[in-house]
Amino acid sequence: MLTARTIHAPRRRGQPSLPRTAAPRQRPATEPRDPNGVYPATRPELMPIALAAVILAFLALLVCASRGWLLLYGDAVAHLGIARRIVDSRYPGLAQLGGVWLPLPHLLMLPFAQRLDWWQNGMAGAWPSLAAYVLGVTGCYALCRKLVPFAWAFAGTAFFALNPNLLYLSTTAMTEPLFLALLLWSTVVAWEAVEALQTGKIATARTRLLVSGLLTMAMVFTRYDGWIVGATVWLLLALAWWRSVETTKQATGNAFLGMTLLAVAGPLLWFAYNAKYQGDWLDFLRGPYSAKAIEEKTTPPGSLPRRGMYNPGWAFLYFTRAAQVDAVAYELGFGVLATSLAGAWLMALTRLPRVVAVLLWLPLPFYVYSVAWGHIPIFVPQLYPGSYYNARYGMELLPAFAVCTAVACAAAERWLRAQKPKLADAFFFVTLVCIIVNVFAMMGTFGTLLQKVRGEDAWSTKVPRWLSAPPLVYDEAVVNSRTRIPFELALSKEILRLYGGGTIMFDTNEHIGAIQDAGLPLKTLISPLDSQSFDRARQQPARYADLVIALEGDPVAQAVAAHPEGLTEIEVLCHTGQPCAKLYRSSAHTGSL
Repeated sequence: MLTARTIHAPRRRGQPSLPRTAAPRQRPATEPRDPNGVYPATRPELMPIALAAVILAFLALLVCASRGWLLLYGDAVAHLGIARRIVDSRYPGLAQLGGVWLPLPHLLMLPFAQRLDWWQNGMAGAWPSLAAYVLGVTGCYALCRKLVPFAWAFAGTAFFALNPNLLYLSTTAMTEPLFLALLLWSTVVAWEAVEALQTGKIATARTRLLVSGLLTMAMVFTRYDGWIVGATVWLLLALAWWRSVETTKQATGNAFLGMTLLAVAGPLLWFAYNAKYQGDWLDFLRGPYSAKAIEEKTTPPGSLPRRGMYNPGWAFLYFTRAAQVDAVAYELGFGVLATSLAGAWLMALTRLPRVVAVLLWLPLPFYVYSVAWGHIPIFVPQLYPGSYYNARYGMELLPAFAVCTAVACAAAERWLRAQKPKLADAFFFVTLVCIIVNVFAMMGTFGTLLQKVRGEDAWSTKVPRWLSAPPLVYDEAVVNSRTRIPFELALSKEILRLYGGGTIMFDTNEHIGAIQDAGLPLKTLISPLDSQSFDRARQQPARYADLVIALEGDPVAQAVAAHPEGLTEIEVLCHTGQPCAKLYRSSAHTGSL
């Protein structure tokens, strides 16, 4: 029997040998995807979405940083202060995380907040929020792609990604971008876990269960609405695991146990932290800086209960109105709300999309309860009393609006294609145009153009406010910073002028921005946040501090009133809408803490 063999020509001396090449691998043939089909997004498909999100994020950062908008929110300043004092304080360490705001955002800012200029200009909070924005946009697309064809997944993601309020928050130290990213990816992973458990894909089910536990822990450590979302995710996965076949249940038992331990560990660790460092395991609910204490402090004695308190109907109205104005311009929010509810109803008709609808709409009952009974007021200028407070909380429904509206629009296009194909072809492009127009409308572009056409100045009252108003979340930040920022800048200048080294006694709970603007190390301060040193210093302020700064009614002012010996008042600084600050020089500073 003859066999064929290859005869190689003899190689000359000095001639390099040719490498042997293996036969090229042949990839298994795959059926081409239907362009109008619904498929899970692949990694190569997610890359352009992530790249576009990175570009948008940096454009937003360029605009907001160049205009000094990163620190308009007082909460953003406070978040950065917490991250900074973990390392830079009289008693550095995890005890500086506080007991009300959850710790994950501060831990993510920690590496950046140690750079002084980034702490002062707010860039330390921008980097984690920008990363969260990119993750949130890719998570929105991944979720939409499992529900609708590519075109509508793109439209839903564009509606989410181009939202001016989200873009602004993504340049600040606020927690909303991080939570929205965790909510979207938790929903994606929960869907994949349920799907894997039903189809018996053991390896996928194990991975998704563990990842779901990690995402739940991250949500629990980010915002309190994450506690409710995490508990619901665990309940849905526990039900899917229990209903799976016995072999799948046994093979994934350890992964389910790991997910359960991760989900439970978050609240338990927070309870333990509050018990150890705050002296009350429920300090975040009933402590001096809880939402209940803040509302009681800011409510005038004898005043009537605000609208929404103990009234879930009004609470529903205030939250949904905030969500509408956060998402779209003018009165179009009513249409978006109705369309997204229709999409949620369509999703509820199928088992797995039903899971998505439940998770995305969970912020609605949570905030209705919080406004009615949880001491969390929400005010928007469109409703009485016409003011701004916590309007950004409506951003929690933006993923539901984006995803569910995409589902409703995809269903409408299918119906149009069956009835009137010509209208179906135009429907998608009209939707994209509406998304772009909405972005410019939310930024007040059309009001600005009208002012220019009329030859009016930029703040003319002849153009309706609803036509020229900036995005609600940004507008809220501007309105609530108009008196705080000038006061803190003036106070920081006085501190730098009078400070000659040594120790400053100052309550940083309300106006840490003054120290931030001055660029002084936090370890030079004696503050109520460091209770060990402050409890001793309040008995003898002049002995332990060179410079004492007392704001009306704060603990430092109370200590000065009780023990004024050795203190000389050298400056009084007052500003509209802010408490007066009295600065004292000590003539008896002899001790150190």
